Amino acid sequence: MPRKKPFSNKQKKKQLQVKREKKRGDTGSGPSSPNASVERGGERQSDTSDSETTDVRKINPQPLSREGRYDPNRFRLHFEKESKEEVEKRKKLAMEKVLQPVSDKELEVDINDIYPSEKGLGFPRRPSWNYEMTRENLLRKEEKSYREYLDELQSRNPPGTLSHFEHNLETWRQLWRVLEMSDVILLIVDIRHPVLQFPPALYHYITGDLQKQVILVLNKADLCPPPLVIAWKHYMTSQFPHLQIVCFTSHPGQPYSTVLQKKRMGRKGDWSKAGGPIDILKACQEITAGRVDVTSWEQKIQRDAVAERLDGERADEGGDAVLMEHQSDSAMEMSSPSQELYKDGVLTLGCIGFPNVGKSSVINSLVGRKVVSVSRTPGHTKYFQTYYLTPTVKLCDCPGLIFPSRVKKQLQILAGIYPVSQLQEPYSSVGYLCERTPFLSVLKLKHPSLQENQPHDRNQRSEEFSWTAWDVCEAWAERRGYKTAKAARNDVYRAANSLLRLAIDGRLCLCLRPTGYSCLREHWENHPDLPEIMALQGRMAEEEEIGERDDEDDGESSTEPEEEKDRDADDDEDGDDEDEGFVHRRRKHDKPPGFTVNMYNVLRENECE
Repeated sequence: MPRKKPFSNKQKKKQLQVKREKKRGDTGSGPSSPNASVERGGERQSDTSDSETTDVRKINPQPLSREGRYDPNRFRLHFEKESKEEVEKRKKLAMEKVLQPVSDKELEVDINDIYPSEKGLGFPRRPSWNYEMTRENLLRKEEKSYREYLDELQSRNPPGTLSHFEHNLETWRQLWRVLEMSDVILLIVDIRHPVLQFPPALYHYITGDLQKQVILVLNKADLCPPPLVIAWKHYMTSQFPHLQIVCFTSHPGQPYSTVLQKKRMGRKGDWSKAGGPIDILKACQEITAGRVDVTSWEQKIQRDAVAERLDGERADEGGDAVLMEHQSDSAMEMSSPSQELYKDGVLTLGCIGFPNVGKSSVINSLVGRKVVSVSRTPGHTKYFQTYYLTPTVKLCDCPGLIFPSRVKKQLQILAGIYPVSQLQEPYSSVGYLCERTPFLSVLKLKHPSLQENQPHDRNQRSEEFSWTAWDVCEAWAERRGYKTAKAARNDVYRAANSLLRLAIDGRLCLCLRPTGYSCLREHWENHPDLPEIMALQGRMAEEEEIGERDDEDDGESSTEPEEEKDRDADDDEDGDDEDEGFVHRRRKHDKPPGFTVNMYNVLRENECE
């Protein structure tokens, strides 16, 4: 008698979910049903998708919680659907278009090109209301206002000109609540492409209509060369003179040892070693001007630093308790913007930003321990949550939001705003990446024409061939051993996803530059603030020179055992990055601490003009 094939973990989870639904006695309580967003009070949340206006694709579904108190799919990402013809056209172009390296000037970007003022690229505002309105009337008014916003946006921007942006009203409502409850807004962006994630309309609304201050957090500063960090800081100051700007990194002095390494090297519990919390504290002290006592916050930072130096008490194992609150929908929906700042002597910091800019990592670093799970999957943060950093300082975490802009969708994907595993056509984004990075020298690819079963001149090298985005994906699949299940052909789709994840994680680093950077490069490379940025990054000039020499000697500084060890390091898309900032214990074949990939060489920083 043949043995039954054991169930996979996915099948077991599906069976458990079906059983739970049967116990409830309601077959319509799944994540895609209308009853999925019914609260405990029995009131049904209205359908806030804009299907009447445009065809929307709902992505990144989440399993229901066991308690059933919240519907995680209520805040799932809603993006405009792309036609099959458009997807096939881009796929065909990726197979035929020969990749040509772009000039340094092409890497420069202006915020006015991303968010042109004449195109009405704002964001939906919460309509006015009063306490005489019922909850249902308020929701209907918000939905009507949102539909009008979408209609106006599409009337001023022809089809295909807008980037991906959030179409889920429920997620926009979370932004409204955070802006209303917060005293100071931490607007977090990725230093590799900050102007993509800084909507001017949001800044002017916060500082103008709400009369509140904004602190721009340039996160992931360790992934950029110091001169470029300084250039971006000065560019944003020139565009927004009253903007407070802070550079931040959760991984100072923790570079990737190989292009394929899953995480930056570090020791367990390194959240308290982040570079930038003290700068955020100083910015808040300047804004509050003594109206809030933040000495407890300053003392906490000092305690965390002492504990780290003594290598004794770890943030994950002890220290001050952190009170976390989940804000219920009913408590937030009928709340008006507070005109009183620093109510009850508490400073409330609202953390907002696009997906994948590192909001959760910033919160963990400020707290000094892991209180928010971290993931590269866009839309990972599902609920509005508050964390009491100290009795007088409170943090509000908001789900990531994508604002409408005129940026190319390929660049958006490389910035990590779209779940890579659910891309219909990743090849054009791979082509966009390869035209802006020296992918051959970094990835050490072998052209498909040079495979053993293809006729070719043995003296020819990969650099002498013309490459398309499809060729790059096929060569990467061959090198990594990605094969289709049935025919055992090179799995180019999986290879394309792998390359995009390398770019999102910073292992294959693409950094944009502010306008005029090429002309003023020598000025930025000799700027007096350079040592300060290098200290924040946890790197010294000698280490960079070592990295450059090692990179020249060993290419991508990856040996075959390391490559085998990191075989699937770039394939886990949907899981939490639980090991972010955690230990990677050194083995016998590990490289010494100073052995790093020269990520700045990827930027072609050393090329002559």
